[in-house]
Amino acid sequence: MIERIIIVDNVDPVTFFGVNNGNMQLVKNLFPKLRISARGSVIKVIGEDAETAEFEKKIKELESYCEQYNKLPEDVILDIVKGKEPQALKGDGVIIYGVNGKPITARVPNQQKMIEAFAQNDLTFALGPAGTGKTYVAIALAVRALKNKEVKRIILSRPAVEAGEKLGFLPGDMKDKIDPYLAPLYDALEDMIPAVKLKEYMETKVIQIAPLAFMRGRTLNDAVIILDEAQNTTVHQIKMFLTRLGMNGKMIITGDVTQIDLPRSVQSGLVHALRVLRDVDGIGKVEFSKKDIVRHRLVQRIVEAYQRDDDAHKDEPSSQPDDTK
Repeated sequence: MIERIIIVDNVDPVTFFGVNNGNMQLVKNLFPKLRISARGSVIKVIGEDAETAEFEKKIKELESYCEQYNKLPEDVILDIVKGKEPQALKGDGVIIYGVNGKPITARVPNQQKMIEAFAQNDLTFALGPAGTGKTYVAIALAVRALKNKEVKRIILSRPAVEAGEKLGFLPGDMKDKIDPYLAPLYDALEDMIPAVKLKEYMETKVIQIAPLAFMRGRTLNDAVIILDEAQNTTVHQIKMFLTRLGMNGKMIITGDVTQIDLPRSVQSGLVHALRVLRDVDGIGKVEFSKKDIVRHRLVQRIVEAYQRDDDAHKDEPSSQPDDTK
């Protein structure tokens, strides 16, 4: 009789072991001659050498399936333990499988173009109106690169543009003040990475979410770096950010040049960067339109209505107060 220790640390434990350890109980029933116990990410098995070796092999196969698809149904456990090939999920156009095995795919042709641009370039600009999935696809691409071990970390950033309230007057510490600006990034990550695993990634700094000002002075190697809402950067800020790109790094810049929240006297760094970098090799650019909006159908109509209103009044003087004074 020998004892083997197996570490299962590449997957979410709740997904792998099942609710109330249901998956683990099924595995125990399939190996009745072994004494099996599991705590945290550690599985301990006692039995004959050949049987414990076979058990470890099957656990690693189950872990690999769970890591890829973010779920582990009973029929898959039965197939893998019995040596059958589990029925493959349809993978056409899937970027990654999110929480509970939800396939995350390109929903419009321009999202597919963004996936291709990311594969072919180390810097990709994704431009277009709200609701086109730019940020969501960018984060899915970053999570896929991390899961495939193409990079070691993900860096997500946004400019904290003050709209109406000054950061210093908001309640809480610095994290409390800046988290509302970063909420869309958290939301996307929670769709793609199980909660326990996401918490681990955040604590170990494998995934870092920070306002743009925190990027200064860093060189970001082996990482996918995403700058969201880049239209609200200044020229100096976006230049600083673009020059953070390190070895084996990839960068995605998303933004909507029609939604600039900077004071009128301040030029958008995104607009400036697109002009300055237009002839530089190795940079991809994908432009989304109103037809690519994938949120509620009303969102497209709202965007179009505001665009018509802007076009009708673009020559009229603004009645808004001048924030630059």
